[in-house]
Amino acid sequence: MNPQETKPSIEQVLLNIAVELNMSEPSTQHYQKLIDALHLLLPCDASALFTLDNEQHLVPIAISGLSTEVFGRRFLPDVHPRLAMILANRKPVRFPESSSLPDPFDGLLSEDIHHSIDVHSCMGCSLYVGDTLVGALTLDAAKPNAFDNIDDKTIETFAALAAGIIRNISLFEALNKANRQQHSVNQLLINEARNKGGKLVGVSPQIKRLTANIEMVAHSNYAVLISGETGTGKEVVAHQIHAQSLRSDKPMVYVNCAALPESIAESELFGHVKGAFTGANTPRAGKFELADGGTIFLDEIGELPLLLQAKLLRVIQQGEVQRVGADKNHIVDVRIIAATNRDLAEEVTQGRFRSDLFHRLNVFPIHVPPLRNREGDVPVLVGHILDNIRCQFNLKTLHIHPKALQILERQPWLGNVRELEHTLMRAGLHAMRTQSELIAPQHFSNDFDLIGHTDHGRSKKKTSALFPTSSMPMREAVESFQKQLIEHALELNNGIWSQAAVFLQVDRGNLFKMGKKLRVQIAKSTK
Repeated sequence: MNPQETKPSIEQVLLNIAVELNMSEPSTQHYQKLIDALHLLLPCDASALFTLDNEQHLVPIAISGLSTEVFGRRFLPDVHPRLAMILANRKPVRFPESSSLPDPFDGLLSEDIHHSIDVHSCMGCSLYVGDTLVGALTLDAAKPNAFDNIDDKTIETFAALAAGIIRNISLFEALNKANRQQHSVNQLLINEARNKGGKLVGVSPQIKRLTANIEMVAHSNYAVLISGETGTGKEVVAHQIHAQSLRSDKPMVYVNCAALPESIAESELFGHVKGAFTGANTPRAGKFELADGGTIFLDEIGELPLLLQAKLLRVIQQGEVQRVGADKNHIVDVRIIAATNRDLAEEVTQGRFRSDLFHRLNVFPIHVPPLRNREGDVPVLVGHILDNIRCQFNLKTLHIHPKALQILERQPWLGNVRELEHTLMRAGLHAMRTQSELIAPQHFSNDFDLIGHTDHGRSKKKTSALFPTSSMPMREAVESFQKQLIEHALELNNGIWSQAAVFLQVDRGNLFKMGKKLRVQIAKSTK
């Protein structure tokens, strides 16, 4: 830096932010710009800007000097006494170095300023719009007495500007949402809770592109084909598309095509009239009629039998549904979202999927990236999952050791987000059993055979009789394992399919269909 150059004044920095707000639409980028300006002018090593949600949780919306894991968390004032004191005061609150109150960010500082260092100086200010509490601003420093020379008016000015930005962005987003949807925010939340849609968690470029694609197609009525490996979150994507669509006030009906027994699949999808078959004692509407005006989500569409594929094609082309045993059609207006972990183009080539149906569904393809390709998302997901575990078990806090986080970041996660979630749940239970609030590397001991571990800094190769020794398509490897698993279950249950289905916790019809497809051989010693 040129010796003649000096830092801009506080007044100039705040003026620049205010001018930019007046010249452009308010956006979440302004949150980060405010935090960056605060770091430019004040002697802090870490800071965070929070909004207060409807459940009175503090949700981080901009950070500096903190691990990205923070973005996956919500902070409860009842659990964090410093945050509670900040919210209880309209004036800035300063905490002396000798304060015995735990700092909510101890152990969460970014690696650039030593991840495990304790915070020594801490202060914060509540954010108000009029008489309404909307959030909080916190500042931390490793140096003792770092904020002694900072005037309260300076912090109050930053807090007032932050509160104004939160208000403007909230109003702007509310107006946009009102234009897109005719129902209230409360109704949307009720629908999302009913459908268990979840949310996309991540900060990677891959997730940002996925989110952009969702926003692009949501307002149309185009059919969407979602592809991706098992556990990547295809169902979450489907719910996000529906929630942002013009049909969001109408039902989204879920159908798991892989779990549809072939004998009643047509009735489940299209309905039946009384007497259409044995047991049809009353007329029944199918899934498509139930979804009329809304969305139907056909999960695992690649498992749908060819006969039903032809009937599904008729619904897509003409919007007509014929109940089993009926002599007339019903007209339905349904948007179709389908998902698969198979390569449908290859399925078409192999004659297992209709090409005309594939092209009807593949109007707007969306691929959900595997977790191993999502740059930097593991820490954010870890923070989010641990927060859910903490809420589930009513824990005050639950952290992960930096070395344990490094182990998780190195794994291939063939089961993707679902595998990560289950791994953390198991590790969390191990930690709770030892009354620890910190998940350490040893808490993953039961998963080492699955995710690998290090020995003196060198990674051990994963070995298993199930792993191929030469290159082969993943689908063939998976089907080989499924075949061996079914044969094993039959051997344990004397060749009785119903008992094998109970053992594997699946539907008997589906198990038999899969066994037939995989050409399962029953051992001669079984009956």
